[in-house]
Amino acid sequence: MEGINFLDLFQGIATLAASEPKIMFGRIFLMLLGFLLIYLGSKNVLEPLLMIPMGLGMSSVNAGVMFLDAKRMGTLFVDPLLADPIDLMNIMQIDWLQPVYTLTFSNGLIACLVFMGIGVLLDVGYVMARPFQSMIIALFAELGTIAVFPIAVGLGLNEGQSAAVATIGGADGPMVLFTSLVLAKDLFVPITVVGYLYLGLTYGAYPYLIKWLVPEHIRGISMVEDRGPKISRQQKLTFAVVACTLLCLLFPVAAPLFFSLFLGVAVRESGIDAFTKLLSEVFLYAATFFLGLTLGVLCEANTLLEPTVLKLLLLGMLALTISALGGLLGGYILYFWSGGKFNPIVGIAGVSCVPTTAKIVQKVASAANARAIIMPQALGANISGVITSAIIAATFIALLRQ
Repeated sequence: MEGINFLDLFQGIATLAASEPKIMFGRIFLMLLGFLLIYLGSKNVLEPLLMIPMGLGMSSVNAGVMFLDAKRMGTLFVDPLLADPIDLMNIMQIDWLQPVYTLTFSNGLIACLVFMGIGVLLDVGYVMARPFQSMIIALFAELGTIAVFPIAVGLGLNEGQSAAVATIGGADGPMVLFTSLVLAKDLFVPITVVGYLYLGLTYGAYPYLIKWLVPEHIRGISMVEDRGPKISRQQKLTFAVVACTLLCLLFPVAAPLFFSLFLGVAVRESGIDAFTKLLSEVFLYAATFFLGLTLGVLCEANTLLEPTVLKLLLLGMLALTISALGGLLGGYILYFWSGGKFNPIVGIAGVSCVPTTAKIVQKVASAANARAIIMPQALGANISGVITSAIIAATFIALLRQ
């Protein structure tokens, strides 16, 4: 074994030592952050379906840096900046996640697959039973998207980049991915990574925000008496078909997303069990797994330590915070409008991400009053939030696409 250079053998350590201090500490921080995401996912503090593959991918990609040709540092996971078709075909045989990234992630297909799976989970009857209440909450819960756009422009991002990062306020991962892919290709990877990272972290912080701003006796208001009209399966199918066609007609630029979402709804309400199982158990879980894994391995220190990313981090946090405050504001307006019968924390559920935020507000309400039931109203706001964030993203794309 004489003559072996152990730094050549253990290249992860060698590249760490050879990196600039900023990159070295960034890699170590991201490895530890990956551990934290896995831990919080395993404890169900954050969404485990996304956080466990994302956390492991983040740790592994920052650990597995090696010397490539001409002493260039890189990994064998994925190269998000690869554009030359010949280089791409060659590297797809080596970088094991490159086919997943190139054929599903970088073209937005994975967002459509996730939306099909989400559509199967949506019971649009909750929106149809309380349409105006759900729409008001959803509109207020988009406040972060609207407010952050001019702020981002003021910080020096161009309008496309500003719109892409502002959509983080809609708290809908596939929408952030799709919008940044169309409007901000140069920042597509960091915006999407920041968006998904914050979505997971924010859901852990929302219960504390609610407890800080809403007194316990109001958090525990039960809305069990508000049952709403019974909506038949045929009515839900009709709504899905009409809404899909109308939104595609108005916003062809986002037609793939609308089609994917309402296709899932139509399959559910048509009672096609084989397709329902395919979309909800295969497409959704497979797409979520590879989405988390790909996002994790895109979290390289070299990508995330760009100066622009600091702006994205601040703007993403601001967008989600303002959206939550907007949702609570809408909830409080309905609380006073109803004479104290509406639980204002339902407003948080308007910040999209079905059904996570709805589950959060039900959990907070139950902690304040074990008999409190607000899930039907929360799901109505939740589903309306998905549709509203898709409409706002489509509006941005229609107005700003070059």
